[in-house]
Amino acid sequence: MSLKPLPLNTSRFEGCTLTGALSVTTSVRNSISVVHGPRGCAHHNFSLLHATSLEHDGIGAPAIQSSGLLEKEIIFGGEAALEQALSHAVSLSPSCIFVLSTCIAETIGDDAGAVCRKDWGVPVIPVPTGGFLGGVFEKGVNNALCTLSDMAEPRSSEGTVNIIGEKNLEFEVEENFKEVSRLLSVLGLFVNTRFVHNISDKDIAQIGRASFNVLRDPGACPVGDHLKVRFGTAYIPSFPAGLAGTIQFLEMAAAAGRVPFRSAVADEIALQEEVLNGFSDLAGSSISPNGLKMTSPVYSIVREVTSALDMGFSDTGCHVPVPLDPPVGTAGIQRMLHRWRRAIHA
Repeated sequence: MSLKPLPLNTSRFEGCTLTGALSVTTSVRNSISVVHGPRGCAHHNFSLLHATSLEHDGIGAPAIQSSGLLEKEIIFGGEAALEQALSHAVSLSPSCIFVLSTCIAETIGDDAGAVCRKDWGVPVIPVPTGGFLGGVFEKGVNNALCTLSDMAEPRSSEGTVNIIGEKNLEFEVEENFKEVSRLLSVLGLFVNTRFVHNISDKDIAQIGRASFNVLRDPGACPVGDHLKVRFGTAYIPSFPAGLAGTIQFLEMAAAAGRVPFRSAVADEIALQEEVLNGFSDLAGSSISPNGLKMTSPVYSIVREVTSALDMGFSDTGCHVPVPLDPPVGTAGIQRMLHRWRRAIHA
């Protein structure tokens, strides 16, 4: 008979908590992520992250090690195995080490934090990632970001912005970052830190000096709230999405950065009109986005774009690809329209 209450919100729809945290920690250069659990937990995540890196034209393998828990450790405790894994990791001279717990380590009650607090000669930072009691992929991402933010101290600065919680596994991560950077730059604002995407531990120490933060999507709001408490930094809750949403993003960023916006907004509206004019050949076409539900945040963007181009929208229209997440900024809409054109004229 179970002595524990049945946990709520245990959906695995979004994937493993450990995977979410590893998508963050493995993006810190010259660091090592030690997975405290069975080798299988490290193996399948290594395979996933390595394959994703290759899709993004990366050539390096993720720096992941395992404490390799077996039956003996699961019965008698695995802290000695974690110490052994950390000794090996330290011998490789990383700038810092992240220790990620697993469902098994959390269940048997290993005190990974106590092991990490020993003098290892380099920062050893525990990240809670056991998912048995309600964690999903997004929870792992947020746990890792909040934990890593504690490596920084408040600093003063003006005119710089942190990008928070990029989806490191999404296909267009660099294109989306480039578009957000462009929109900030037309306001005279510049990116301080990509927290966390391909940065060093020294870059993490700078996150307290931004004027405000831009979150990748509202799922990262717990991280935005954490940074607001820690550094007093306000945040915009998501990347820009849609035509009107991109203009609204410019206005919000200008307000947060306390800079003028009217000229930048006028230029962006002109750019959007130029982009739409470039796809005027699609006017009169009818599309049917495959499997797109009205409740999806992408739905309203698709309807906005089809309306702006005088396109039809019906079940009998041409099946066109739509992104899983709303296209980011004016450039994201332009890429989506290129795909629609190829489908319509195929």
